[in-house]
Amino acid sequence: MDCEGCERKVKKSVQGMKGVTQVEVNPKQSKLTVVGYVDPNKVLERVRHRTGKKVEFWPYVPYDLVPHPYAPGAYDKKAPPGYVRNVVGDPQAGELARATSFEVKYTTAFSDENPNACVIM
Repeated sequence: MDCEGCERKVKKSVQGMKGVTQVEVNPKQSKLTVVGYVDPNKVLERVRHRTGKKVEFWPYVPYDLVPHPYAPGAYDKKAPPGYVRNVVGDPQAGELARATSFEVKYTTAFSDENPNACVIM
């Protein structure tokens, strides 16, 4: 997005869609964030049709499919919950660090950080 007019045009193209609750435009990254219950493909098609600009999904990879790098720079604070930036790492280390939701519950239930805590199972 080159100017405020383009930014406004892109924002207005999706504001009237049914199910859209919030629209945020980041002109530095040329990024449009739409929050609500809307089909993502319909949002892409509507922006493409109304503005004539090139449109593509912002690349997010599900949290369980990416090895956990445990580096603060890898996590995007504006990403949806459970998502992490696409980071390439050691595949063997990723399998060791990967845990299901049940494993996380068990490891936190038997934590040594507070030995006086009572956990009922």
